[in-house]
Amino acid sequence: MKHILLAFTIIVCSLSQSMSQNTIKQSNKKDTMNRIEKSKQKFEELFKQVQSVSNSDDPELMNILQRFIFGEVFYIGNLSDTTRELITITALATNQTLPQLKAHTNAALNIGVKPIEIREIIYQLAPFIGYPKVLNALDTINSVFKDRGIKLPLENEATIADSERFNKGKEIQTPIYGEGMKQNMKDLPGEFAEAVPRILTESCFGDFYTRNGLNLKTRELMIFCALATLGGADKQMGSHAVGNMKVGNDKETLLSALIQLYPYIGFPRIANAIYAIKEAKIEKDVH
Repeated sequence: MKHILLAFTIIVCSLSQSMSQNTIKQSNKKDTMNRIEKSKQKFEELFKQVQSVSNSDDPELMNILQRFIFGEVFYIGNLSDTTRELITITALATNQTLPQLKAHTNAALNIGVKPIEIREIIYQLAPFIGYPKVLNALDTINSVFKDRGIKLPLENEATIADSERFNKGKEIQTPIYGEGMKQNMKDLPGEFAEAVPRILTESCFGDFYTRNGLNLKTRELMIFCALATLGGADKQMGSHAVGNMKVGNDKETLLSALIQLYPYIGFPRIANAIYAIKEAKIEKDVH
């Protein structure tokens, strides 16, 4: 009996060691994959098709593009692939590059992003890029949903009554951004001193931040990405960099998001956003 138990123990240990070695080999293989191999693997994960440039009129550029985005960018930083696709969707909707938005909506769904998350990100862009662009983006993502048999309209995610827009919006806005907007606008003439900050509180925070479907960290991260994509919003980027840090998105997360944005918005805008992140800090309360 002892001999049998001893033999069994040896077999188990041998199998365990073999499995451990295989795991290490697989991990090492993944780590040593070159960017061409990584690109092919990631592309197939996202788009559920074999990567090929054979049908392109510009195969050289497509090779450069695909190897950079899917073989390098996707492997830099601390973001999940689902977050990376949401960032890409944010940039494409903001830029109104709708054919690519359609492709990446499909990719996001392929890797497990929920339709409601995609829709809520597009909704949240309205105060930053305007409603006409949001409507264009909604037409694009909804066409994908229909093609995939996803029933429309999606679930209603509103949580407040119309009369609560200001108070509920302010409950979210103030802990993150304080009274800065109100103070900045107090010297506007006539009704505008009250109207401008009130409209921001009601339309941005009351109408959208109060909705279900996305958590606060994701909303803030996507808004920062939209501002970086827009360009020329340096002051707002600085404010939202701090806002991101307050809700739990650290500087590594923000920098990772910018790397993900780079292929879609170019380096000058990325550089401006990096400066905003470098200068961002949370002021400590002094009592």
